[in-house]
Amino acid sequence: MQQQPTHRRLFHLFDHFAGAATRQAGSPVAFALAVFVVLAWAVTGPLFGYSETWQLVINTGTTIVTFLMVFLIQQSQNKDAMAVHLKLNELLASHREASNHLVSIEDLDEEELRQLVKFYRHLAELADEEGDVKCSHSIDEANENHAEKSRVRHARRKPEDNRQASATA
Repeated sequence: MQQQPTHRRLFHLFDHFAGAATRQAGSPVAFALAVFVVLAWAVTGPLFGYSETWQLVINTGTTIVTFLMVFLIQQSQNKDAMAVHLKLNELLASHREASNHLVSIEDLDEEELRQLVKFYRHLAELADEEGDVKCSHSIDEANENHAEKSRVRHARRKPEDNRQASATA
């Protein structure tokens, strides 16, 4: 069995630590502990005459905890976001009627994402015109469905137009 490089092991350990720390930081016990620390600090105010040092203790403590938690929470959010993207990519790739255009769209730049937003707004307008929210499954299929339905509607109107024209003649 091959040994992992040291940096991979450290990353793995940090990943596990960050996940455990963020889960614990969001727990009721952690919240109760934070409330207890703030109350203890507030109660000791009169003992220290509400001095600058007394204020500096809470300010420094909260700054340090906040600074460290930012990195731990960001690591956990990055991992969770990547896992969600992979799950969505798998669903898109495995569903026959889904558009593969959306696989890994998180890698697109902001302008490309805005173009997709415009397209999906257009898709929503087409669905509204068709009156059926279940009618479109993908970008490609939506365009094909809309074109086909338009052709059918147009073909249905032609005989009526011909009948009206012959009735007036």
